[in-house]
Amino acid sequence: MSHSIHGNHHHHMVQDFKRRFFVCVILTIPVLLLSPMIHQFLGINELVAFPGDLYLLFILSSCIYFYGGWPFLKGGYQEIRRETAGMMTLIGLAITVAYIYSTAVVFGLEGMEFFWELATLIDIMLLGHWIEMRSIMGAGKALEELAKLMPSNAHKIEEDGSVKDIPLEELESDDTVLVKPGEKLPADGEIQKGQTSVNEAMLTGESNPVEKSVGDSVIGGSVNGEGSITVIVKKTGKDSFLSQVIELVQQAQGSKSRTQDIANSAAFWLTMVAIFGGRSLFFFGIL
Repeated sequence: MSHSIHGNHHHHMVQDFKRRFFVCVILTIPVLLLSPMIHQFLGINELVAFPGDLYLLFILSSCIYFYGGWPFLKGGYQEIRRETAGMMTLIGLAITVAYIYSTAVVFGLEGMEFFWELATLIDIMLLGHWIEMRSIMGAGKALEELAKLMPSNAHKIEEDGSVKDIPLEELESDDTVLVKPGEKLPADGEIQKGQTSVNEAMLTGESNPVEKSVGDSVIGGSVNGEGSITVIVKKTGKDSFLSQVIELVQQAQGSKSRTQDIANSAAFWLTMVAIFGGRSLFFFGIL
């Protein structure tokens, strides 16, 4: 249940970044066309400039700042509350300074506005986070597919030789199970009787079926080939090969890599340098 909620949360975030990205890209087009610097660079000032165009530029840029920049503003605020200023704080600071300064220019301050830089920065950051969230979603779906490899029931061979279908959760070590052609193996074990080929592609990456006979080990979740086999269960539940693979993937997803730690640390110090450097320049500028 919790995994499903977690997956729905990631899906919502992917869709949110996607929607914000496309809306902001559409709004960025007129921002670029209305920006004086773009006019001068392309030599189209007389073609697109009109009275009040700077105020329209301000309105469009404000929409991009508040709508597209919201995830970074919110993330930066949360980082500051946790006293762990990082990438979100840096992005939020950059777009906020650009927006406030450019707004001041529109309403009388001497200088040059940075609305098109603001818009394109937000677009790029939204695109990057959208791609990142899609990759996280892909990893989550891979875990779901791994979990689906296990069958729901097993054919347990009783002491009197009869076969009884039981839920997979009731299977224990040293139980003997019958695996028919085309069925998935219910647990890790050793072949006691029979000969077959087993498809282990989803578990080991081996594309060709592997020939198995009496005494050979088999992995739960792999697909039995053309022969019926009797298997003695060796590992079930958390001890099985498949469960350990799923656990390793979950741990890898939940833990931060050394590279990510370095990136977060660099973002923190870069944010501090930007804040104190900006304050110092502002102070000396007043003097």
